Formats: sequence, C-alpha cells, structure tokens
Amino acid sequence: MSIQVLSSEIVNQIAAGEVVERPSHLVKELMENSLDAQSDQITVEVSEGGRFVRVQDNGSGIFSSDLEKALQRHATSKITQTDDLWNLHTFGFRGEALASAAAVSQLTLKSIHKTEKKPSQIESVFGKVAGVKPSSQSAGTEIQIENLFENVPARLKFLKSESSEISQIKSVFKALALAHHGVEFKLIANGQLQLFYPKRATRLERAADVLEKKVLFEAQSQNSSFNCHVVFSSPHDVARTSKQIWVFAQNRWVQDRAIITAVMDAYRSLLMHGEYPYAVVWLECKPDEIDVNIHPTKSQIKFQDPSGAFRAVHHCLRQALEKAPWIPQNLKVDMQADIARANAGDGSPFFAESQTLKFTDHTLEQTHFKSKSFASTAEEANNSSSAFSVTSFSVPYQERAEIGVESRVMDSVSTEGRQTNEVRGYWSSLQVLGQANLTYIICQKEDRLVFVDQHAAHERVVYESLMRSWKNNNFQVQSYLFPLAIDLSEEKLEVLLKNSEEIQKMGFEIEQLGPESLGIKSAPHLIKDSSLPVVFERMAQDLLNSGGSFAIEKKISDLFATMACHSVIRAGQSLSIAEIQQLLQSMDEFALSSFCPHGRPVSVEKTFTELEKLFGRIN
Repeated sequence: MSIQVLSSEIVNQIAAGEVVERPSHLVKELMENSLDAQSDQITVEVSEGGRFVRVQDNGSGIFSSDLEKALQRHATSKITQTDDLWNLHTFGFRGEALASAAAVSQLTLKSIHKTEKKPSQIESVFGKVAGVKPSSQSAGTEIQIENLFENVPARLKFLKSESSEISQIKSVFKALALAHHGVEFKLIANGQLQLFYPKRATRLERAADVLEKKVLFEAQSQNSSFNCHVVFSSPHDVARTSKQIWVFAQNRWVQDRAIITAVMDAYRSLLMHGEYPYAVVWLECKPDEIDVNIHPTKSQIKFQDPSGAFRAVHHCLRQALEKAPWIPQNLKVDMQADIARANAGDGSPFFAESQTLKFTDHTLEQTHFKSKSFASTAEEANNSSSAFSVTSFSVPYQERAEIGVESRVMDSVSTEGRQTNEVRGYWSSLQVLGQANLTYIICQKEDRLVFVDQHAAHERVVYESLMRSWKNNNFQVQSYLFPLAIDLSEEKLEVLLKNSEEIQKMGFEIEQLGPESLGIKSAPHLIKDSSLPVVFERMAQDLLNSGGSFAIEKKISDLFATMACHSVIRAGQSLSIAEIQQLLQSMDEFALSSFCPHGRPVSVEKTFTELEKLFGRIN
C-alpha cells in the first residue's frame, strides 16, 4: 500500500485519543483553560460517567472573532514562538484540548469577552463546526460536552464504570483545588453537589478542606534552584495508599515517583509498612529548568536537576518532621509546687504526705479519678541507685554479625552534653503509675492515661543517640593497612566516586581500584567490615535513584535502627519507677520519641472520659 496523507477527521481522532484519554483528562483540560482565563469561580457539572461535562467560569472570556479558531488544532493564545515553551506561565499551550474534544463529542462553546457587550457561541458535532451565533452567556465562558466518544466505539468500550470515572474526575477536581486556594470550586455530579471549596487565604486552609483533615502542618524552604512548600500530616494520621500524596510542579499537578519517594523517605522511621502520609508538595523552579512538554496529558514533567528536586523536598519535609510539631514539645510544666510537697513529706520521692480527709471535704472529691502528686525531682532520678542507663546498650555476640555491629563498638552511647532541665518536657511531665505485663509503662496526665511501650521508647532513644553521635562526628575512624575491595558495576562505581566528598564526611574514604572495583581505605569504627559491601551496594543504588548525601545517611540510619532494636530494654523486663522516669526524661531530648525507628507508635492514650463511658458513669 502506498503512503497516504491521513484525513483531518482521522488526525483529530488520533489526537483526541492522546489528549482526552478518559473524561477526567477532559475535565482537567477545561478547568485549566478556565484558570488560565483568570477565573476565580469555576463550576463543573458531570453525569453519565463523564460523558456529559459542563464547565462554567467567570474568567476573561473569548473574543467572538476567535471562537472558530478556538476549535482548530494548535490554535492558542498562550504562546507565539519556540522560546515560549521554556518560559511557560500558563497550563495550556498546545492548543489541542478543545479541538480534540470537539472531534469526539457534541460541543457547545459560549463566551463573552470582558471588553465585549454581546456574548456569542459556536457548536461542533463530532468535528463538524457550525458558524458563530449570538448567545445568552452572562459572563466568562461555558463549555458543554455531550455524548463523549459516541463516534469512537473502540474508545467508548474502554471506559470504566460510571462510579469509577466520576471518582477519577473528583481526583482531578481536588488536585486543581489544591493548586489554587484563591479560587472557588464547585462540582456537581448527576445533579447533586459533590464537592464545594470556597476561596481560602492560604494553601494550608485549602489542604485542610480537600484532605478533610483538621490538623495539618506546613513547612517551606528555598535554595538557589527550588522553592518548596509542603503541607503534611502527623505520622499518627496515615492513609493506606499513596494517593494522598499530591505533587505540584510550577503549580501543575503531576505524577512524579521520585518526589513521592522523597516524601516517603522523609517519613523514614516514622511509618510502619503499608502506611502513607497525607502530604501536598508544591515545588517551583525557574521555567527553563523544567520541561512540561513530555506527555500528551501534561501529567509528567522532567527537571533539569532531578536530584536537586528530590533533595529540596526531602530536606524541607524531613526538617519539619524532626521538629515533631504534633507534640507539645516545648510544653513547660511548672513542677515546683509538686516537688516542694513531695520533699516536705517523709523523704520518699514517690509518696506524698498522708492526710485525713472527711467524706464531705471538697479535697476528697478532687481525688476521684486523680492522684496526689507523686513527682520526684530530676536530681533524685539521676541519683538513683539503679545501674540502668537509658542510652546504654549491648548487642549479644551472636547477633553482631547479623546487623553489622563491630565487636569493638562502645557498649554505651556517650551522654556527654546532656542536661537536665528543672522544667520538664512532655514525657517527663507524665506521672508514672507503674508497669503492666513488664512491657508497658502506665502514666497519667490531667485528663488521660498514657501507655508507653518500653522497648519502642528505649529503641528510639538509643537510635537517636547513635545518629546524633554520627552527625556530630563523635566516632572513631579506622584506617586499613590495605584497602578493602568491593566489586560493583561501572555505573555504581562512578556514582560513588562522584560523591566521594560527601561520603568522606560520613567517615568513609574510598578510591577506585579497577574498572569495577571500589577500595575502602577507612571506615567508621561503628560499622563492621563484613557489612561494608552491602552498605555500599545499596548506597550506590540510592544515589543513582535519588542522589544526595541523604542516601548515605539512609543506609547508616538503617544500620543504627537494627543496632538499637537488638540492644535495648526488652518486653518482659522489670523496671523501677526511677528507671522509668529516667527513660521518659531521655525521651524529651528527641523530638521524634513518639515512634520507634521502625515506625511503630511508642504510646497509646486513653482519656478519662472514655473510661467513664466504659464504666457507664456518663453516656
């Protein structure tokens, strides 16, 4: 068969298959056109699983003389020359959406430009365009799509159920609402109002609306290449899929696995397997450092510096998480009166002075579901005769080979520089009641009971102590008489050598021994020699995937987490009150003490109100 030039009808249907793959893509394109028109009120109506779509806005509108051109392929007001592709400030720029939609549906376009007095409209029936005529549109633009894919049965049969398609449309709607907090959005599905987002002053407020979360936190960071703004949830508040991680580049909703990985890695040691955070990431860079023209639906992008983008998101979110904003970390509890009462008693730090109370005494009523102060001073806890140390750890000899701990490692983490504040933090302000099942520490606050997993709590303390020593270079480095050789692929060898300066800051000195051989000239004393091949193999893979010194720290973090798990207080181990208080006091030193290094929660709370309901005291 000889080469034929395809008809415009076939060309338009091919283009429609790329741009309008399913109804949600069409809704996205039409809503983005409304946003480009500076609309601040957008209403979307859908039915029949998205085969009927109507989008109304109050934007600047389209000139009546431009209506016919609006339905032609590659007709746009967004760009005029090639260089504009690298300096985009709009969502649309190809001029394909309306033409593609018109080719596979019955389309009606109504609009009135803000400088004109009379509205106009134009219709297209599966690509056959009628002339422009007067309309009744009062402001902005209205686009109505009917019988989508009616003339393309092959495309029509690949549509999913109505509920599934509507769900996809909702996702697109939510994404655009997250990107534009100053715009009012309304979604009507099958005649019923499904979603409504009023204008908001901040991204945090809009994120709370869309994610349906009352408590969220935010962080921002800026460097020479990227501006990053993140809204995120507490590790206590998680989803079961990654669908609640929303990524925006240049305020454009995109699917970027690397950025999602950066978010998940920032939550490292805070989430259990199968848990995902609620997070919204806005990442901005110079227009010429990002390519948005690599996918027909513009859902994928390419950064000139993908590693820089990864690091920007990871650094911004990790720093915010390490402050643990969900915990009243800076809680200042005035314990002076309690300490004075405890010291004024019989000399015991744990028992208050005995009193005789009358049944009619108001003081007796105050003891219901409460307790007299059992507070002890920090000095008494520190001077306890117990040999227990919350930061000490030892690893059984038979386990050291498994987790890569050198037998010469210190049996305790240095506590030099630790200070005890007279004013206590969140954990040390808890009143210790005792220990249950030799596993759970029972404490109380003013309005609730707090159960602390002693193994998980001590595990976090030791892990953070190890990481702090590591980051402060408070460790010994051993040099080898002959370099330890590790076989790696050329690609992995190259990326390790490229990052040799960052690696050296972590205590490793490396060199190339051959085309596929890496030499380790020195390494930290904490890491066993036999574990180095695995460490560098995984480190190289992470550097290839994401880049940056965080990949090195991640491998060290994994090792330390395993070391801590195998070396701390076990379930079933008896602790004295003084030992418990010392553990709680040490937890206050680290912001992330709410979780063990593997993401398990350290504590569970039960309010007195819940207990009273269980006992039938209140309804």
